[in-house]
Amino acid sequence: MQFLLICFLTMIGSSSDKVIEARFTDTPPRIDGIIEEVWQTADSAYDFVQHSPYEKSEPTEKTIVYLLQDEENLYIAYRCYAETNKPIACLTADEDHIIIGIDPFGSKSQAYFFTVYASGIRQDGLVYDDGRTMDHSWEGVWYRGVRLYDDHTDYEIKIPFKSIRYKKDLKEWGIQFHRYCAANRETAFWTEIPLHEDPMVSKYGSLKGINPRSTGYYFELYPEGFVRNDRHGEFEDTTKLSGSVNFKWDITPQTTINATVFPDFAQIESDPFVLNLSRYPTYLREQRPFFLEGMDIFRMPDFGDERGFYDKLDIFYTRRVGKSLNAEVVPIIGGLKATHKTEKWNFGILGAYTDSDSAHSEPERSFGVFRVKRKILKNSGIGMLFSGTAVNKDSFNYALGFDGVFRSGFNQVIMQAAISQRNDKSGWAVSTGYLGMVKNFLILSAAEVVNDSFDVSDIGFVPWAGLKKLNLTMGPYRTYKKSFLKTLFYGPSFIVVMEPGEEEASLLGGVTFNPNFRNNWGFNIEGYVGKAHEADTNYTYRSINLSSWGNILGQYLNFGGDYEYKYNYRRNYLANSLSSWFRIGYTIIDNIALSINGNEWFEWDTTGNLLAITSTAMPRVDVRFNADIMLSIFDQMVFDTPETEWGETNLISNRLGALFSWNFKPKSWIYIAVNDYNIEDENGQMEVFNRVAAVKAKYLLYF
Repeated sequence: MQFLLICFLTMIGSSSDKVIEARFTDTPPRIDGIIEEVWQTADSAYDFVQHSPYEKSEPTEKTIVYLLQDEENLYIAYRCYAETNKPIACLTADEDHIIIGIDPFGSKSQAYFFTVYASGIRQDGLVYDDGRTMDHSWEGVWYRGVRLYDDHTDYEIKIPFKSIRYKKDLKEWGIQFHRYCAANRETAFWTEIPLHEDPMVSKYGSLKGINPRSTGYYFELYPEGFVRNDRHGEFEDTTKLSGSVNFKWDITPQTTINATVFPDFAQIESDPFVLNLSRYPTYLREQRPFFLEGMDIFRMPDFGDERGFYDKLDIFYTRRVGKSLNAEVVPIIGGLKATHKTEKWNFGILGAYTDSDSAHSEPERSFGVFRVKRKILKNSGIGMLFSGTAVNKDSFNYALGFDGVFRSGFNQVIMQAAISQRNDKSGWAVSTGYLGMVKNFLILSAAEVVNDSFDVSDIGFVPWAGLKKLNLTMGPYRTYKKSFLKTLFYGPSFIVVMEPGEEEASLLGGVTFNPNFRNNWGFNIEGYVGKAHEADTNYTYRSINLSSWGNILGQYLNFGGDYEYKYNYRRNYLANSLSSWFRIGYTIIDNIALSINGNEWFEWDTTGNLLAITSTAMPRVDVRFNADIMLSIFDQMVFDTPETEWGETNLISNRLGALFSWNFKPKSWIYIAVNDYNIEDENGQMEVFNRVAAVKAKYLLYF
């Protein structure tokens, strides 16, 4: 680790020297996609640099960005020339778009992003970890206009200052401009971004002269109504009406309060089915609005969404609040959350209370979380997180964690430590990781030690108490300027792991081969073999994993498979297992797209005979009436096949759902959702487990 720190500290990250000025206008532009005369008074950004497919090259098409401000709003206009490649707009397929990144705290690690597609579809969210992680859960109030011509596309955007959080009196923000051309799948940024890097916030350009003067603040009201029918067995059939209210208030540009009262987080958007053959539970993504809002403060740092080599100490796992027990959700009575940001400090506090559930012997619980983070060394940081839950003075679970992240350009080191107390049991855990480049040599490494008695099972997600693990992957990362290859990474991997409760370690060696091609296709193949020990069993572990992705005529395609010879905790014996998956999307017409996701798991017994095949298929139809109105219909089916007897395949569960959404004004929505969940009963017949119908309205007020 000392060597890695030396490499990290000697790599000097350089931020961009590009600057654009926010000039003041007394005549605000009309946001209709027409770049009128007032934009001629604006400062502009124009010297974009290609990122992909040919890094550091001049873009095929010219792009000019204009920027203005008045007392209430920030205005941005793009003129995207298309002299070689005609503009492409499609509501359901790959299309031209632009993205704006804004860092209004000068953090050099976190930012807002705003995306506008040529069809008028809009997206927004937050980026964390210096651009390595994207979060689409944040939603802001802003306006856009798009106009397509034969030889160019014009975009206009208005972002009210009071819709984002910013540091008062900070005269220089970070800013990034991004353009994507679908015809040749070309990506260009205002500041230079190498192929091996994400668009890092620390490399944003500078927005100078910014001077927000807005005074009103937003108040969001989010009422919900549910009609739920549950049926368990022949005679248990109940129907329940319920309602809840959520609200959010931006008291100042730096302070926000969120609250929820009697929320019914019924599974309108269901968790995907996963056949879990490991000893650890499946991590579930958060989908509930109250917990998503402001999670940038409560989260610990990570290396990014898709790195996968590092396990952070997740001592606050929001899915523990109102958790699911046998597909039923523990009721939440209420929750309150407050967050505050300054240029260097972030603070957050959260409290929630859940009701009892006699059917599962779940008592009433109170939850509390406190988080503080401090920015250091330009875009690095340190933090402390406390999380806890209690039933009474004899039944509780607390955890206290400390974390530090140190960044310099692409290089990043994360260090985390935590202590826990669950009733009369206490424990500790540490975790650290490094991601960096030394010239063209990529290094990914991580180490963790979790004490046997470390336990955050009621408040966090660190289920591997007793685990000791070290992994290292390294090798050359090459970029090619003109070859059919765009990038290539290959190299060896090493893993040393001692599973919980074991006295012998597993020693595994492997290799990774990851080419990405100029046409945006690519694949990743990994193979491991070595001496393994778990469940008091010595054996020779072996695995191979393949994943591939691509784009055909604007339609996406992903597929892959995973073979392993290891201990099957579902069956409690050592055996082979094989899984495969695919994701396909196809646009029928501009407004309608069909997609299908599928998975298959194959299990063998100890003698090598195929025991069972578990399959899932989820066809989905998305109908976009326009950029703001959408209807989605899906059917998630789970099948079980004994051995290879396809004629005896059983449908063991079926979830049919539909969601209508209408974004009728900024940050104001109407949702209508239905979800019908059926499972196989003891007689092999499909039985209704529950039906849910919901109407949600989210309306923005301001004063």
